[in-house]
Amino acid sequence: MVRKMRKILFLGLIFILTACNRENFSKEDVAYRITQSEKIVWGVRNDTRLFGLMNIKTGKAEGFDIDIAKALTKEILGKSGKAVFVELTPKTRIPLLKNGNIDAIIATMTITFERQKQIAFSDIYFDAGQSLLVKKNSKIHSVNDLKNGVKILAVKGSTSAVNIFKVAPKAKVLELENYSECFTALKSGQGEAMTADDAVLMGIAAQNFDYVLTGGKFTTEPYGIAVNKGEVAFVKKINQALQKIRKNGQYNHIYRKWFTKIA
Repeated sequence: MVRKMRKILFLGLIFILTACNRENFSKEDVAYRITQSEKIVWGVRNDTRLFGLMNIKTGKAEGFDIDIAKALTKEILGKSGKAVFVELTPKTRIPLLKNGNIDAIIATMTITFERQKQIAFSDIYFDAGQSLLVKKNSKIHSVNDLKNGVKILAVKGSTSAVNIFKVAPKAKVLELENYSECFTALKSGQGEAMTADDAVLMGIAAQNFDYVLTGGKFTTEPYGIAVNKGEVAFVKKINQALQKIRKNGQYNHIYRKWFTKIA
């Protein structure tokens, strides 16, 4: 009995110390820490073609966000700097950031006033806009057709899910965990349209020729890189690196790599 109690107390102490270390880690100045570790831990998507999608053969995420993160890491830390990637979802990304599990989020994340209450953003690194994906020959041609209980698919925790309630209050919105689940539901007839940022939907349509974007953009969705509030020095480093890769042509090179064939 005594041994058992000692074991419980020991495990409890380990848990407390781990929690304290994690809390202290999340409160460290990121701009300083990354220069010491020579790495930046980026939270990215693994389910979003063109931006962040898992390559089954290599087991690594690939896409525009991934390449931009790598380029920014080199600009901030030099050639020896390493970009480390952690998978996240719209539901987990802010908790992971605030807990110190990641240093920054680059994952098709729209800059919004509500989010800025919790976290900080870099300058805009990609301009997107919300749109609709439907099957070819669909009767839905714009948001004006989303009425009388029309079923729309959207990702939980995304700005798309919030916006669609506003622009189509009479539609029925089904929120799923990620883009893959939304598109699977669309194909199986669980919804008549899927809504997300146009860049995300273009990636899906590029591989599924029976589906098309319709109605154009009905919102403006500027993507930013998210960091913890108070990380002023880190935000400055990211913005400076963004400016450099725009000026030296790296940004355009990465953009053309992922989007020229789609446009």
